[in-house]
Amino acid sequence: MRLIQLQGPEGRAVAMVEDDSLRLLRGARSIYDLAWSAMAAAVPLLQAVAAQLGDTALHYDDIYRGESPWRILPAIDHPDEPARCLVSGTGLSHIRSAGNRNAMHAGGEHVTDSMRMYQWGVEGGKPGPGLSGASPEWFYKGTGAILRTHNEPLDVPAFADDGGEEPELAGIYIVDGAGAPRRIGICAGNEFSDHVFEKKNYLYLAASKLRTCAIGPELVLDPDFQRVPGTVAIERAGAVVWSRDIATGESVMCHSLANLEHHHFKFAQHRRPGDVHVHFFGADAFSFGEGVRLIDGDVMQVQFEGYGRPLRNRLRCIGQAFVSVTPA
Repeated sequence: MRLIQLQGPEGRAVAMVEDDSLRLLRGARSIYDLAWSAMAAAVPLLQAVAAQLGDTALHYDDIYRGESPWRILPAIDHPDEPARCLVSGTGLSHIRSAGNRNAMHAGGEHVTDSMRMYQWGVEGGKPGPGLSGASPEWFYKGTGAILRTHNEPLDVPAFADDGGEEPELAGIYIVDGAGAPRRIGICAGNEFSDHVFEKKNYLYLAASKLRTCAIGPELVLDPDFQRVPGTVAIERAGAVVWSRDIATGESVMCHSLANLEHHHFKFAQHRRPGDVHVHFFGADAFSFGEGVRLIDGDVMQVQFEGYGRPLRNRLRCIGQAFVSVTPA
């Protein structure tokens, strides 16, 4: 089952995807509210969706192309308090991305800390049920204010050195009233970061991740995460200049989903009731690793089988004035 969040002439809505149609849910203005109500009532989310399906159907094609009064919203958000949505991720979870990172920083070394960390995942990232395995890399991207959706631009600020796509799947979580993290679903995403800045020194990784990112357009409530094939492409002036087949999921990652989730939610501050978490699971390949530099106006497309329509975002270079701080 796949859900989509919408903004329409009369406000927000949630719909279930049915091929070329979107069936609106009665009384649901956000996936967050829908999931929170279901958890409070101890009702499975799939059952709650089925109970609220209405008769009104919208034409998906027009909305997807941006030719409708309805527009797509990110696949999840905290509708009232964006700052209560934490966006984070795990890197070095796929061999090709680890290889790209190793090549960025190898210098005179044969094996970097990045490749060592990937190897730790290979050796201990898939422990048995209920056991804690090797700790993965973790990074912070921002609050829900940085989330973008299908057809919205991803920004390269004036201070940045670059901007590049990272095609990934992202886990979507809400912490319930008892402080237990609940996985609502998984969606496609473009994690997007500044690889040129990161390449200068691996200690710049943290700052290179502080950029906008995109998720959606659809949230899969009952996903298959064993092995998920997909494609990523870069379009320039209407023509594809680079594309690759990619794959993600537990069978091609060095960490199990349970291990990634444990190491994210083991921190008490990540289990505050009512908070939303968007956690990216890592990329299999990205254009920067093959020498492609994106320019203003390029379109990045990410699609994974079983996860709905492609996520498309334009790269936009923006200006920014010097930020000065004055005493209070």
